[in-house]
Amino acid sequence: MSERTHLLLRDRSRHEGNRVTMVELFFDLVFVFAVTQLSHTLLEHLTPGGTAQTLLLFLAVWWLWIYTSWTTNWLDPERPAVRLMLFALMLGGLLLSSSIPEAFGDKGLAFGVVFAAMQLGRTLFVLRAMRAHRPGHFRNFQRITVWFCVSAALWVAGGFAAGETRVACWVAAVAVEYAAPALYFWVPGMGHSSTADWDIDGAHMAERCALFVIIALGESILVTGATFAELPWNAPALTAFLSAFFGSVAMWWIYFDTGAERASHRIAQSEDPGRVARNAYTYLHLLIVAGIIVYAVADELVLTHPGHATNAGIAAILGGPTLYVLGNALFKWVTNDRRGPPLSHLVGLLLLFGLMPFAFAHLFSALVLGVFTTAILVLVAAWETMALRRPS
Repeated sequence: MSERTHLLLRDRSRHEGNRVTMVELFFDLVFVFAVTQLSHTLLEHLTPGGTAQTLLLFLAVWWLWIYTSWTTNWLDPERPAVRLMLFALMLGGLLLSSSIPEAFGDKGLAFGVVFAAMQLGRTLFVLRAMRAHRPGHFRNFQRITVWFCVSAALWVAGGFAAGETRVACWVAAVAVEYAAPALYFWVPGMGHSSTADWDIDGAHMAERCALFVIIALGESILVTGATFAELPWNAPALTAFLSAFFGSVAMWWIYFDTGAERASHRIAQSEDPGRVARNAYTYLHLLIVAGIIVYAVADELVLTHPGHATNAGIAAILGGPTLYVLGNALFKWVTNDRRGPPLSHLVGLLLLFGLMPFAFAHLFSALVLGVFTTAILVLVAAWETMALRRPS
């Protein structure tokens, strides 16, 4: 039994021991659906309350995915048992994603129970795999299990409850889960972990998170294409379509031109990759992915209503790029030898904030505002590219 569980772990001595596998990419397909569900839910409930609820669901979905990515950094997805675990998580993920639109309605119990089962089930599987082979990891996952038992109780209790009680239970559950890594999974009588215990393969973690960014960008392009296909091809629709496309290209450029590669190199060479992975990938990528999802919602609003935007629509049009640029600025700051965020990103944020008073005064149409935000994203991408490639 001991030897069989040892075989579940990745063999990092092999050249390809930490590559991203096809089954991991297959697993990610579930989250294409999840991101689509989140963007559609936000679009249909674009109010302060609806936005807060969608944010809560997004935090849960991201946490589920990123914890699984940490898991497959240690476990070998080519092993049948690990594959079966991932397939079980895929089934749960489909159920979870299907319940997102009604998570605060009739399908709340399904969301809460499935989420709790996925988090606890995966953790117990890893705990068994680590036993007798990785003592530090085993103790770490013992602590994680304790934290997830607390959050699981809150997820399930929220599922049984309704209205504000459900929201309160799930806010508490998210707070517990997000506080856990920041507190090093401290448990009374068991102490706390150290990031030195989280000896991950940095290149694998960087690639996994980059792939999730691609998932989110792909969903944004899907929304743009599907919406544009149903519209008459007149000048406002074509302008909105081109603005959305070039905005997506600029977002890809901002993240992937140099930032993702530099960060991957930094974490791969770090003496404490666990700390970098926790800060730069586990937490800061939240802003990046959230920005893309909100940007997708804004694209659809601009395409379907180019002449006017409500305050909620304006918040989405400005909020998506702002979250994205802010997330990238912080991500690049902590993964590079910088004294601060890139100047190009700071200027982009200032321009976005500068637009807000005029936008909320309704001086611009939705289309004009969308074009302005796209222009700012293009400026940030071009500025950083030229700055980094300027001969020293």
